[in-house]
Order: sequence, then C-alpha cells, then structure tokens
Amino acid sequence: MTPDIIWLLICAALVLFMTPGLAFFYGGLVKAKSVVSMMMLSFGAIGLVAVLWVLYGANVATLTGGSEDWLPRVIGNPFSDFGQSDAAAVAFAGGEGAVDAANVLTATAFGATFAIITTALISGAIADRARFFPWLLFAGLFSTFVYFPVAGWVFSFDDEGMTGWIGNLGELIGSSASVIDFAGGTAVHINAGAAALALAIVLGRRSEGFTKEEAVPHNVPLVLIGASILWFGWFGFNTGAATDIGPGSLIFLNTIVCPAAAIIGFIVVEHFKDGKATAVGAASGAVAGLVAITPACVALTPMWALVLGLLAGAVCAFAIDLKYKFGYDDSLDVVGLHLVAGVIGTMFLGFFAIDTGLFTGGNFDQVIVQAIPVVAVAVYSFTVSFVIAKVIDVTIGFRVKEDEEVAGLDSALHGGSAYAFD
Repeated sequence: MTPDIIWLLICAALVLFMTPGLAFFYGGLVKAKSVVSMMMLSFGAIGLVAVLWVLYGANVATLTGGSEDWLPRVIGNPFSDFGQSDAAAVAFAGGEGAVDAANVLTATAFGATFAIITTALISGAIADRARFFPWLLFAGLFSTFVYFPVAGWVFSFDDEGMTGWIGNLGELIGSSASVIDFAGGTAVHINAGAAALALAIVLGRRSEGFTKEEAVPHNVPLVLIGASILWFGWFGFNTGAATDIGPGSLIFLNTIVCPAAAIIGFIVVEHFKDGKATAVGAASGAVAGLVAITPACVALTPMWALVLGLLAGAVCAFAIDLKYKFGYDDSLDVVGLHLVAGVIGTMFLGFFAIDTGLFTGGNFDQVIVQAIPVVAVAVYSFTVSFVIAKVIDVTIGFRVKEDEEVAGLDSALHGGSAYAFD
C-alpha cells in the first residue's frame, strides 16, 4: 500500500471511533433511564449508514463535471459500481489499475465514516422521545436524499479538480474565489444541524426535561470522555485529505488551538451568564471549536484559528439557549453547537482565509462564495428532513408513548437499563 492509502485508512479508523465517542457524549447528557436508548441511536446509524454508503451512497456522492450540464454536479449514479464490486475485483486481481481501485476503496471507507457521524449527530435533537426503528428509517432516508448528494456537492473531485457544484461554485458563477470547506462545515455540521432542527420541530417537546432546571446530565464524566474521544478522532476527520506535510501540520495545529480557545470562550461566557463555569460547558466549548475549525482547518493561520475558537465558543454559549426562547426542543444542542458553529466557521473564512479573505486578501468574492452554500445546504437539509420526519410521524409514528417516555426509553425500547445496582 502507498503511504497516502495507509494514512487515509488510519484517519478512517479515527473518524469511525468518533461515533462511539458521540454516543458517550450524548449518553452522559441524558437521564440515566434513557442512556442506552440514546447510545443506540448512534450505533444504529453506524450499522445502517455504513451499509447504504457502500451499496450506493459513495456512487451518489461521486459527481462528474461539465460546464454546460448541471445534473452531474448534483447527483451521481447510485448503480455505477453497486456495492463497490468492480473496484474490489480490480484491487483483488492486482496488476494494472489495482492502485487506482485501492484508492477508490480507501476513499469509500473514509467517506463512510463521514456519512455515519453526520447522521448520528442529528440524534441529539430527539433524545428521550424517539422510537428506535422510525429513527433508523429516518437515518436511511436522510442519508440517501440529503447527506449522500450534499457530500458530492462539496467533496467530489477528479484529476481536473472539484466536480460538485459547491466545490466548483467560484468557476460556475465567474467568481475570483472558490468555496473553502476542507472537511465538512457545510456537508456535515450545517447539514446535521439543520436536519436536527427539523426533527426537533416535528417531534415536539419532551414531556419532562425541556427546562434548564430539568435538563441535568446524569453522568458528567461520560460527557467528558465522549468529548475527548471526539477531539482525538477529529484529527483524522480534518487531516485525512491532507497528503502534503505543510498543510497537514497546519491542520493538526489548528485542530488543537481552535477548540482549546473555544473552551475558554464558552466557559467565560458561561461564568458571567450563569454564575459558574461547568464541565459540560467546557466539553461543549471544545465541540463548538472543533465544528468551527472543520471547514477552515487548512486555510487559517493559527492566530486566526485561535480567534475563531474564542468567537465560536462564546457565541455557542449563548446559542444553546435559543431553544428556550423559540420553543424547539433540541435536546442536546445540535442546533446550538453544530449548526451555529458550522455557519461561523464557514463564514469566518470569507473574512480571514489565508490570502483570499476580505481582511487578509481584500477579496469580497470569498464572502459571497462562502455564504451561498451555507444557505443552500441549510435550506435543503431542513426542508427535506422535515418532510421525511413528518411523513414518518404521521404514518408509523416517530415518538414513543407518553408513559414510555416518563418511565424511560431503555426499558421500553431495549429491554434493559444502563446500570444494575443489585
């Protein structure tokens, strides 16, 4: 195997590990009587989304260019190599084309981990009240009709460059700037955050636990363990596509400094707003910084990454309370962290990207091309996710019965509990 393939496989393993980390993070935030149910939403996403990605998702996200033909920039062919059978056969046979086939299989493995974590992130908005199998149905439909095509819009490329309409937006509109989204501020975080908002609206508020006083994490150490695993895996998330030493080192450093600064930004605001800095606040700040640096990791100097972290942490410390003002029950703050920090990180590049931002290169076009995909992905994801969730809710039902919700989802849905004290 080539060094590039080895590195990408290592990064794929790191990103896959992020979803169990997310399960710990989310699991610690909910009540003890629903922690198994919460973690099962993440593990269910691993099982289903990985299968769908290998069968046809990677093909949907593989787009072709063509300046006069928009359709290939919007959706690929799901049956172009169903189940990656052709690539596997060529790689197994060896000889001519084996390296290219191995590259395809490696990219498919890496892409699967992104599809999994994006879908799993959404589950935080429906904690304590969603049925398991309707969630799996939503996860499959969201992946198919939202994540797979959006991933192609942002990440798809060939030997001549980016092929998706977002990745190639600058050229398509005659701009002097190109969209910068290195690791998925739009495709992952804005996408998941907008879908989470749609689900929170469709499912409505929890019967208990919506107020600040009721929303008490049952296991703070579990939250911190989950956040630590997420941060560890994020190095693979951000550096996976970096094959050169220079950009890779910059990405790695920015993935340290931005979330570190975001912890400070979050807990300082938390201290002045609520009277104390909390461990959950520190973990949430780290996540906000990791989200914000995702699109920007290769295109900011460490100083600007630090500023981005402070900004994202501080803003998200306020944003997580918006649900109480507007009445949507985003249980575990997917909107307040991932949507908000994803928008901040993506738009920050318009002003401070190395050599091309408005204040670092005098280029207002960078602001424009960053804003268009932010709006497009948010609107598309919210709209399609809302329709999918609503159809599921009115047909088979998405939400558990009220007595099951009060008793706890672990026993009602999964026949057990997280903790045995006998």
